Amino acid sequence: MKILEHLTIFSFLILFLNGCNGKLPGADARKYPPDPQLRVKKNIEEGRGFRLMDSFEKSKGTNYEFASSNELWRASLDLIDFMPLTSANYSGGVIITDWYSDNNPQEYIKLTIRFLSNEVRSDAVDIKIFYKKCTSENSCKITERSDGKLSKELKKEILKQAAIYSKQKKDKNFKPYRGFEFGERD
Repeated sequence: MKILEHLTIFSFLILFLNGCNGKLPGADARKYPPDPQLRVKKNIEEGRGFRLMDSFEKSKGTNYEFASSNELWRASLDLIDFMPLTSANYSGGVIITDWYSDNNPQEYIKLTIRFLSNEVRSDAVDIKIFYKKCTSENSCKITERSDGKLSKELKKEILKQAAIYSKQKKDKNFKPYRGFEFGERD
């Protein structure tokens, strides 16, 4: 009996604390219709809802969604696929390339891409670019230039490709809503 009382108190506490801020996290009233039926329809069509029958219809195999589900991560790796990687840590949100030189053995470039958010937006990606110029084999100078034209172009291309991946994911998850109007029964 004590467990049931503790569970009830805990549930009310969670509900109370969730309602304190007065808004849903990430919700934008301009993107969601005020009618609850239309909100349910929109959420389910975009793959955000829960359908009881979907859990019975799925195969028994496991569906793993690792880094391939993050559009920014995929777009970044696609963009720099020609460069050798030193480290790609999805849980840490960092991709580090090795030194890369196209044709000039005296000039090298290295990228560090940090992901600050999973959302596809301009402040979600931080790119640092390091240049290495060598006058001889043992005399090299390394400089960082993160605010340059190349950094902006890379960020722009990553965001562009991530937006395409995001739209494809949204279209893939779309399922028409077969709800019922008030007064109708299936």
